[in-house]
Amino acid sequence: MRYSGIGGQAVMEGIMMKNKEKYAVAVRTPDNEIVVEVSEYTGVASNQKIRNLPILRGVFSFIESLTLGIRTLAFSASFYEEEQEKAPETEQEKKKAKRQEDAMMGGTVALSIVLAVAIFMVLPYFLSTLFQRFTSSAILLALVEGLIRMTVFIGYVAAISLMPDIRRVYMYHGAEHKCINCVEHGMDLTVENVKQSSRKHKRCGTSFLLIVMIISIIFFMFIHVDSRVLRLLLRLVLIPVIAGVSYEFIRLAGGSDNVLVNLLSKPGLWLQNLTTREPDEGMIEVGIASVEAVFDWRAYVAEIRQER
Repeated sequence: MRYSGIGGQAVMEGIMMKNKEKYAVAVRTPDNEIVVEVSEYTGVASNQKIRNLPILRGVFSFIESLTLGIRTLAFSASFYEEEQEKAPETEQEKKKAKRQEDAMMGGTVALSIVLAVAIFMVLPYFLSTLFQRFTSSAILLALVEGLIRMTVFIGYVAAISLMPDIRRVYMYHGAEHKCINCVEHGMDLTVENVKQSSRKHKRCGTSFLLIVMIISIIFFMFIHVDSRVLRLLLRLVLIPVIAGVSYEFIRLAGGSDNVLVNLLSKPGLWLQNLTTREPDEGMIEVGIASVEAVFDWRAYVAEIRQER
């Protein structure tokens, strides 16, 4: 498998694909048409030297993925709103609408981060303190905390998968992975070839989040302070570092067929049994449209075949 550099995300009845600064959102509208919007997103850091530094690039990537994900999700959902607001007509109205959209986006991203930290970091920590009556081992308590965190995360993923709308998102998620796998394995991007491709991918955001959970256990095993407040504070401060380290592993795994790397990637791939579903042909067509809007897969596949 050869690294292509493209990545994506499932949205409401659609798929977003990104290649460098260019991204496209393909959505299957209620009238069964595929609408594709192509835009550019330069990210939160313009200095390339800084944004490409190991660890830091993982932090930037996480924030950018969250921001872009919410933006593209809002775009896809707009096709299914019962009442459309009147579009701004004048240039001043457009600028005002853009400022309001940016402010709302920033608030949504901030709230999402706060909720994620509260549910998946703070809550498991406080639950793990209940086990202090049974053991004083910091290493054992860190392990218990990590197991609680993973249980909460997997339980959350499994619970939302019962919702019909989320099941369809998971099907589009499967289509996204299958399209990327198809291209990266040197096959023409056709519906039949995509069907035959795997719906699991080592660079998946699901795998990234699971790796974050595992890396956090290792980090927190080495935090030995008496104050509960300080222990919690250190956990919050270390979140960007943990995210950065986890990103480096996912980045390595995405372009490597090393036996050890593949073995370490297994838990994330297993979890994708929950977060991906086999798509139908219509969903695959949406994925293909999204890829073709940002990536010249024909030239890429031709290069792979020449190398072979």
